[in-house]
Amino acid sequence: MTDQAAPLVTYALRQADRALVLGHRLSQWLTRAHELEEELALGNLALDLLGQARVLYTYAGDVEGIGRSEDDLAYGRDDRQFLNPLLVEQPNGDFAVTMVRQFLHDAWAVPYWRAMAASTDPTLGALAGKAVKETAYHLRHARSWVVRLGDGTAESHARTQAAADRLWRFTDELFESDAVEVALVAGGVAVAPASLREPWRATVESVFAEATLAVPTTTTTTTTAMSTGGRVGRHGESLSYLLGEMQVVARAHPGASW
Repeated sequence: MTDQAAPLVTYALRQADRALVLGHRLSQWLTRAHELEEELALGNLALDLLGQARVLYTYAGDVEGIGRSEDDLAYGRDDRQFLNPLLVEQPNGDFAVTMVRQFLHDAWAVPYWRAMAASTDPTLGALAGKAVKETAYHLRHARSWVVRLGDGTAESHARTQAAADRLWRFTDELFESDAVEVALVAGGVAVAPASLREPWRATVESVFAEATLAVPTTTTTTTTAMSTGGRVGRHGESLSYLLGEMQVVARAHPGASW
């Protein structure tokens, strides 16, 4: 892999890992959701994310040029090699936690993919054109549940506010930038992460107001420090358990096809 290709590989893996991990979290609701319609909806969201991840893994492998396939990248790396933001790996918790996690992610993902549609990279631009339509539906779905739960009963409101307070600490990482993004933004390949904060914040504030939820601050959350590190491979133990579940068959039967 050339020095010029390295940032693009890292960037593609960050986005692929984000989609795969969040998709797997959603798939964990299958057979456990509170109603059949919601179980089907969460499964469809997970499949959309899996499709995005597959394109990105294949592309990362092609650019890397050492023969790693999408399966190698999804199943052959350990937790320290995964580059997803911490938000998407957080355990499902109750349904309010899952929906708030999804909403906070999708409020970021919609403007992200919208901006990426103008990427000078043909593969990323084409993927963005499809992903923005999928993610717009994901956001509508998560938004409807956040409003329904937040503006529902006293119990559902309390659980949804607690979920927002718990997950807020992981949102700053979505807007971080390092040398990888700087190099790709300069070439028109990627979008500057900081440029997404304003539209994300506007969506969050609007929906939280409708849901009668307070927008968390560092003084109202369970910790005063924002958590980061996932994009460079520093994760909590929850990702290790997730990968153990997701990778067990592929690792037990390396090279098998079905």
